Amino acid sequence: MKKFWQNNSLSIVLFVLFFIFLVGQTFTGYAVNNQDLEDHKQPSMSMRKYLGSGHFGEAVFENWESEFLQMSSYIILTVFLFQKGSAESKDPDKARKTSNAATKKSTAKDAPWAVRKGGAILKIYENSLFIAFAFLFLLSFALHAVEGSRANCSQTAAHGQGCETFKEYVTGSQFWFESFQNWQSEFLAVGSIVVLSIYLRQKGSTESKPVAAPNSLTSN
Repeated sequence: MKKFWQNNSLSIVLFVLFFIFLVGQTFTGYAVNNQDLEDHKQPSMSMRKYLGSGHFGEAVFENWESEFLQMSSYIILTVFLFQKGSAESKDPDKARKTSNAATKKSTAKDAPWAVRKGGAILKIYENSLFIAFAFLFLLSFALHAVEGSRANCSQTAAHGQGCETFKEYVTGSQFWFESFQNWQSEFLAVGSIVVLSIYLRQKGSTESKPVAAPNSLTSN
């Protein structure tokens, strides 16, 4: 058990924090939604009903969408683009080789199955990280649109107004405002660590260069 924790502590802690904050979002969102219903003289909603509501779904997927966009973009941009001196970039002064040297079928027993298989399977596997995050972004984006449309319809109904169609919602300013306000902050955060890691250090972190490393050193 001790070895399992040592080997997996980072992912365990991250997913535990995700769950804690998701629960916190759920209960606070539930309270906010019921307060809004009360303000408009509408009956309150049970927690079970709230979990299936557009208010909850839109809040969740709107944020997931921006996170997966950030990661998929960062993964693919770091293949082609560089930032000299950053711990987050490959060294532009070195030959531009892929980080995975396996471009042909491998017979090594400890190589992943796709590498040993070779061919088209290997081609997909070579880009599987980007593909996975791009898929998660598109899925979250679609769910944000669906749940956001439902939430918007509930809100306009509470104000005695008619519901927008799904097409009207996704082509309107509200949906894109929700997306852009999250997207811009994600790229600001990534851009900040790319630049700040040139000059600043965090001892022991894989996101930082060694403390004594010169600012001109690229990667860690």
